[in-house]
Amino acid sequence: MSTFADPIPQEARGWFARAEAWLDARGKGAWIAAMVLSFIFFWPVGLALLAYMIWSKKMFKSSCCAKRRFGHNTRSSGNTAFDAYKADTLRRLEDEQIAFESFLERLRDAKDKAEFDRFMDERGKSGTEAETQNA
Repeated sequence: MSTFADPIPQEARGWFARAEAWLDARGKGAWIAAMVLSFIFFWPVGLALLAYMIWSKKMFKSSCCAKRRFGHNTRSSGNTAFDAYKADTLRRLEDEQIAFESFLERLRDAKDKAEFDRFMDERGKSGTEAETQNA
């Protein structure tokens, strides 16, 4: 097994793998455009493409372009002070994002608990009302 990132050379790949790599390089919009065009010209191919996109989870991933855009953050600008500032800022932003996501999770949990408590209170009230009417 090879330790290279892409052990299969581009020439050795099949046409399908090359087409998939080409569409991946252009992002989710290219996949959607290919699907729409294939529905227009020959609907079974469009249906097959839609099934492939759902099966491979390409429809629900973040855009390839977004990954490519943020992947350039590791390159050095040549200015060490700026690179240190950039690394510190990115680290701080990632920490803030993690903190915000945990805050949202706690907020969702509190809302779910409040809704459940309200449901249980209403259920308890309707149960005691039914018991008093039967007695």
